[in-house]
Amino acid sequence: MPNLTNNVILVTGANRGQGKAIAENLALLGAVVGIGARNYDEAKRVAEMIGERAFPVQLDVTKESEWQLAVETLVNKFGKLDVLVNNAGALTRKSFRETTLDDFQQLINVNQLGVFLGMQAVLPQMEKQRKGSIVNNISISAFSPIAKSAAYAATKASVVAMSKVAAIELGSLGIRVNMVHPGGIETDMATGGEAVPAFYDSVPLGRIGQPIEIAKAVAFLASDDSSYCTGTEIVVDGGMTLGVTDE
Repeated sequence: MPNLTNNVILVTGANRGQGKAIAENLALLGAVVGIGARNYDEAKRVAEMIGERAFPVQLDVTKESEWQLAVETLVNKFGKLDVLVNNAGALTRKSFRETTLDDFQQLINVNQLGVFLGMQAVLPQMEKQRKGSIVNNISISAFSPIAKSAAYAATKASVVAMSKVAAIELGSLGIRVNMVHPGGIETDMATGGEAVPAFYDSVPLGRIGQPIEIAKAVAFLASDDSSYCTGTEIVVDGGMTLGVTDE
């Protein structure tokens, strides 16, 4: 089990779904966790639920000023920032023909530029420390997209390329950049608040994934257990990208 005792970690989109599970697990492993969310009241609610090891942070990932303030707030309060988990994301399901420029730009702003702004915002502090871990929670859509997701898949693929370049450039500064690729995970984003689609019975492990399973992969990459990993991609998809069973 990774040891994250007294690590200071900022998680974006931590008010629900995978982000909330990631934050809860990191706190259980000993970290102090900044609960980043566009809605501060929701960030505060989750922080109170987790307890004294969680701290709410106002953070719309599309706004550079809020990134700067979030990082400054955590560093001023705790003296350092060990890990950034870029988890916040948006999904629009439309056919390629029906996708508008506004649809595409919205996903670029959240999924792509939000990650870019986050990595740049934490870089000065992590460089000063000569140590840091950035974990980008992306998607198997980056390399195995589905129909009606052209804009989503494009933004996710761009983050993979960006993460790899950052890993090359920042390694000499002691900063690691790694990626997690969830498949279908049981959150409102995946199910739309409805029952789990029967499709997941046909993936090799025979079920949809749970947020805690993403949280555990993130914790590994956040911790020194992965100290010789950078540019690494961990796929957590129950074997979905291998193909479905034919039973």
